[in-house]
Amino acid sequence: MNNIGAFIKTERRKLGLTQEEFAVRSGLGLRFVRELEQGKETVRLDKVNQALAMFGMEVVPGRKAK
Repeated sequence: MNNIGAFIKTERRKLGLTQEEFAVRSGLGLRFVRELEQGKETVRLDKVNQALAMFGMEVVPGRKAK
């Protein structure tokens, strides 16, 4: 989740949004956004996809990094 959280944080900042503004616009809770950006390992994928949808992205299967 660290890569996803870092991506969301970077893209959110590019849009000039605070975590709170991003949470409101994406329909997510502020706590979830904070935990996601901090790399919390146990998060709901449906909510991750909801956050990524703000950037036209979604979680897809891929090879695990070694």
